[in-house]
Amino acid sequence: MSTTGDRPRREWRTVDGIVLLDKPVGMSSNQALQRVRRLYSARKAGHTGALDPLATGVLPLCFGQATKVAGLMLDADKTYRATLALGTRTATGDREGEIVETRPLPALGRGDVQDVLARFLGSSQQVPPMYSALKRDGEPLYKLARRGVEVVREPRPIRIDAIELVELDGPTLSFDVTCSKGTYVRTLGEDIASALGTTGHLAALRRTDVGGALAGLPAHPIEYLESLAADARRAALVGGCDPQGPAGGRARRAGDGRAAARSGRRRRERPRRRGSTVCRGRAVSRSGRDGRRRRARAAGTAHDGSGVTSARPDRFCTLYGGSPNTYASRKISIWNSALR
Repeated sequence: MSTTGDRPRREWRTVDGIVLLDKPVGMSSNQALQRVRRLYSARKAGHTGALDPLATGVLPLCFGQATKVAGLMLDADKTYRATLALGTRTATGDREGEIVETRPLPALGRGDVQDVLARFLGSSQQVPPMYSALKRDGEPLYKLARRGVEVVREPRPIRIDAIELVELDGPTLSFDVTCSKGTYVRTLGEDIASALGTTGHLAALRRTDVGGALAGLPAHPIEYLESLAADARRAALVGGCDPQGPAGGRARRAGDGRAAARSGRRRRERPRRRGSTVCRGRAVSRSGRDGRRRRARAAGTAHDGSGVTSARPDRFCTLYGGSPNTYASRKISIWNSALR
């Protein structure tokens, strides 16, 4: 870590792969992402679908090349375990909100609840809650809701593929649900409570799977990742590599004045011409640079535009359903061939 004046400056590096995080309660998805990103000093990072601060569970964090498939995970079906508290409704639809309605709880048996849950299977329309990150005229709805402003929200199509009662204990029931992107489980819980003849709110929500491709792999708590040694932390990356680890990684950019090639040889630096880039010690035109990129893709290698070309890890390409030649394509199906 270098310093600028008296303040240390972090050395960001290229890290490729996915960390399956077990997000804790009370932390936003972005806060969790930035905390883990600093652990790896990863230059490029993103998460694959926000969880509310109240929610816990699987939050895939993508680093480096893995961010190219983050959109596929965003669009994938999600599986949750929800705990519904019957008899009281809150302003936010979860336990963090103020109680705004109380209704008596009818006598319910497991069969009654299972029959009601079965009604929600298939495609339907759902009105998003006011306490959501959706925007109206550039402003998040939850900010309007906090000011007491309520606006009309258009129903959105959702799909429930599976829903199953797990436990019924007095005024509390738990259920597992597999649903499409954009489904608000808080609103689903309120609708279930209404169909049962009462009202309710979510007492807990845990995401257990994203798309099915990563099922069976452990999700790591942040505290566990922080407690690991560097080598063990690199091993927690799914389908990728850390350039500081034994798997190697992408060489540094040619113009940064540091050892750029894997062999440790220093690259010669020459002044760049306008509209050109330094490549292997000489200036080349944009057309020449683009040609190198095309040849690199055809050869199954990575070219970052800096003149440094390095092989992508085969295990990372395999994870996302293609050979190195098709790795960068957004048309690949991550779910059919992942982890084979």
